[in-house]
Amino acid sequence: MTNISDIPALEGGVPVRDDFLVFGSPLIDDEDINEVVDTLRSGWLSTGPKTQRFEDMFADYANAKYALALNSCTAGLHLALIVLGIGPGDEVITSPMTFTATANVIVHTGATPVFADIDRRTMNIDPEAVARKITPKTKAIMPVHFAGRPCDMDPILELAHEHNLFIIEDAAHAIEAVYKGRKIGSIGDITSFSFYVTKNLAMGEGGIVTTGSKELCEQMRIRSLHGMSKNAWKRYTDKGFQLYDTLMPGFKYNMMDIQAALGIHQFERIGKLLDVRDRHWRRYSDALASEFITVPLEQDNIRHARHLYTLLINPDAAGINRDTFAAALQAENIGVGIHFISLHLHSYYSKTFGYSIGDFPEAEFISERTISIPMSAGITDSDVEDVIEAVRKIVGYYSKHRRL
Repeated sequence: MTNISDIPALEGGVPVRDDFLVFGSPLIDDEDINEVVDTLRSGWLSTGPKTQRFEDMFADYANAKYALALNSCTAGLHLALIVLGIGPGDEVITSPMTFTATANVIVHTGATPVFADIDRRTMNIDPEAVARKITPKTKAIMPVHFAGRPCDMDPILELAHEHNLFIIEDAAHAIEAVYKGRKIGSIGDITSFSFYVTKNLAMGEGGIVTTGSKELCEQMRIRSLHGMSKNAWKRYTDKGFQLYDTLMPGFKYNMMDIQAALGIHQFERIGKLLDVRDRHWRRYSDALASEFITVPLEQDNIRHARHLYTLLINPDAAGINRDTFAAALQAENIGVGIHFISLHLHSYYSKTFGYSIGDFPEAEFISERTISIPMSAGITDSDVEDVIEAVRKIVGYYSKHRRL
């Protein structure tokens, strides 16, 4: 007879937790709150001195010469494409295993996103697949450092050099990532990071781009604030009102000081926050690796940013598919995420570019099996044990009582 404690809540059992464990809950402390309050009291709420301070901190951390704070990682990718002259008739190669913003920005420039399949083990774009997709129309490669794992950049750099291509890195997941001793943010022509609420450094919304080119940074800065002349934000400082000029039709992509204030002290303790996530990560891997579940690959010569902890469900062994597994974890009061459904399977990309099932088998394999469990410095060791208990409970039950 099955013990009631072994029955998943989805099947009428008792949930592992009484309260719901939110997926990707940020860790905000009094220092962060006080810095935001100080900003509110200063009267300087939009782009200003705290944004500039945050940019300087980030550039130093990323070993980049220049950094520009923005309202999103998406804005950074869009600006990168524009200042590199990419537009109608051009092609940009990227991964289908990513959030839709990665490909959307390519479409917004009038260029064509070209997907290259991934390496199943790393879930990152496969350099050999990239090589097969290069045509005379290719102008850039946009690698995505999925879940915080750096892509294999050496062969990508070689391809870029051989074919005179730009590299724009989508590092939305990868603030702390390091590839063979090189900080992500210091490798490609332009790299864009995210500070969305679920990210390792959470500012609600926000992003930043890094580059080694002063000219590219200045061009992005001008375009990020309506196309106005450099440092137009300073026109209301105590130095007196300054006239500005509109140099080009730009965008409203600037970061506010309120956002920067929320990130400054998180950034100061970013190493400690990574240590917490690293402890959670290793506990998950030790406890959950089995014939039912594949845990993330460990690699030498990289530092993983530990942003997303993605399990791959083996439906044949576990007796349950990914979607039912997600529903079962939710019923145990454990929040989950799906990262990602391969973009070529999304309606817009399949209809517009003619993609269909079978085009990217490695990405499809991951799409069908992946599920992300809570991974944040804001969760406790006890929370981690609840997640482990819930996962084990679900696979233990369904491997014996098949749901498929």
